[in-house]
Amino acid sequence: MDELLAQFLIEGRELLQQASEDLLALEREGHSPARLDSAFRAVHTLKGSVGLFDLAPMGKALHAAEDVLDAVRGQRVDAGSGFLDPVLACLGACEAWLDAFERHGVLPPSAVEQGRQLEAALRGCMPGAEVPGLDGPVPALPTDWAAALAATQAEAVAAAQGAGMTVTALRYLPDADCFFLGDDPLALMRGLPELVALRIEPRSPWPPAAEFSPFTCNLMLEALSTAPEEEIRRVFRFVPDQITLVELPASAIATTTVALDGAGEASARVLRVDAARIDRLLDVVGEMMVAKNALASLAARVGAIDAGLGRALADNQAAMERLAGEMHRTVIGLRMVPLSQTFRRFPRLMRETAAELGKPIDFQIHGDDVEADKAVVEGLFQPLLHLLRNAVDHGIEAAPRRAAAAKPATGQVTLRASRRGDQILVTVADDGAGLDPAALRAAALRRGLLTPTAIAALDDAAALDLVFAPGFSTASTVTALSGRGVGMDAVRTAVEDLGGRVSLSSVPGGGTTVQLVLPRATVVTTVLVIRVGEERFGIPIEAVVESLRLPVAMIQPIGGGEAFVSRDRTLPLLRLADLLGLPPRPRQGTVARLLVVRCGDQPVGIEVDGFSERMDLLLRPMSGLLSGMAGLSGSALMADGRVLLVLDVPELVG
Repeated sequence: MDELLAQFLIEGRELLQQASEDLLALEREGHSPARLDSAFRAVHTLKGSVGLFDLAPMGKALHAAEDVLDAVRGQRVDAGSGFLDPVLACLGACEAWLDAFERHGVLPPSAVEQGRQLEAALRGCMPGAEVPGLDGPVPALPTDWAAALAATQAEAVAAAQGAGMTVTALRYLPDADCFFLGDDPLALMRGLPELVALRIEPRSPWPPAAEFSPFTCNLMLEALSTAPEEEIRRVFRFVPDQITLVELPASAIATTTVALDGAGEASARVLRVDAARIDRLLDVVGEMMVAKNALASLAARVGAIDAGLGRALADNQAAMERLAGEMHRTVIGLRMVPLSQTFRRFPRLMRETAAELGKPIDFQIHGDDVEADKAVVEGLFQPLLHLLRNAVDHGIEAAPRRAAAAKPATGQVTLRASRRGDQILVTVADDGAGLDPAALRAAALRRGLLTPTAIAALDDAAALDLVFAPGFSTASTVTALSGRGVGMDAVRTAVEDLGGRVSLSSVPGGGTTVQLVLPRATVVTTVLVIRVGEERFGIPIEAVVESLRLPVAMIQPIGGGEAFVSRDRTLPLLRLADLLGLPPRPRQGTVARLLVVRCGDQPVGIEVDGFSERMDLLLRPMSGLLSGMAGLSGSALMADGRVLLVLDVPELVG
């Protein structure tokens, strides 16, 4: 049942999402039979799956939603009758119920009443339909009997579902007096088409022989069939009250589905693997990288003693390097999923938020096909949900204010993603009121977050950053900024926990943009190891334009800094020790060691005390106390067991 439940939760959310997308497309694009059919199939399939668990309110609500969609399909209900709102409300409630069921194993106490209200609202969409009252017990749906039966025939069920067939579980409880009524339960079961499995058990313990009556039926018959539901019901048309049917969810039993082509070779393979196993495999790849780096050092030492043996060892190290890199790319590919898995949940939620606030919006999504690590994609949901709700609630102005500002009545909110090297950029932008740095300074002063002197010294960029301070809010003031800062510290914390960083820009009256920069995955990065004093750091090789040994005499003071000429171009010079806040060190000797790095479009010289080897490292995002530290892109384990901090040079330079 644990495996079945896990599969149900995954597929249940997918079906809810599919139905939501289809219904929102109907609202956006107008009536579409294909979209309507797709939404109906998703709701119908989920309703069948719900029957396997103790989710009676959810089953009843989905049944009503299914009936409404079927009535619209059959043109018994007009497509413009306003059926979308109650059906979408039902889907939203079901999503919340699934979350609660996953956390606690039961639905919340309010589910029964909420389910009845949803069912009443849905039934009310169909003229002449009986609207259930809000009193009386909710009949229970079948729970684990169908799952238990399916589990005993896992291979047969998997084969049938793998071939694209629907498997239905049947429970037949004949009336105790069925023999006197002319019913033959076994004959009925023999007439069941496309039988996959049959189980016959006593409904209750058999009585002692002295009390046994051969004229009383004490049987419980359960079966699995791949026949359509209407064909099964036709067999039992004279005893419809004695049967229960449950459609098994697709892939509920088998976690692997293989479709064979005519040659007998697998043409499609889907395998669900516990993410923890992939994470362990990634750890093994990291250990291989460390061992491979140690082998390179060993090859160099052996080569100094025996050149031939050193070359042979180096060749083997190169082969290991190639294989380790290939394994890393393969493992990372297993965890990469499109951002659409999270992004596609937002249109319905944004629709609900806009309707609740009475603010018409045009919500656009771009770049949801960008792929990232599964943990990053899933971890983005809560911070993005907060940002998007803020954009509508506190960014987009009310209609009178937009009209006064000569803005379109419909507000614009955009969620956009793109890839930049081994990072992804996600932005949430609105064309609302924007943030006023002066108002932010005033709010910080009222709340005593900073001294008046410190607040007066803040430039506009630093003032905007105040919204990320814990507890910061302007909600008590009646301004366009009201509430914009509530919870933004939680957004930054969540993004930093994913190994990313968040920034904000805004134009008063012109809108606000929040940008998240996140790692796509745990990646192998080639770094140049450099030295500052006794400390070693890594710099991604892609950030280095060139390395130089420059006579100290060629370094000239300019203003409060230093510069040098390289390739007929004057470049600013910064000392890495100063950037890292390390104690100042006088230059040793007459030659300075420099790295020319690119920060945006501007090359900059970075002075270090020395640079050594290049190496491939499994770069991991910073965590714990270092997760929010600027200028660090990650850490890696070196062959000698020490941890190497890898610098984010553009951020460090600023």
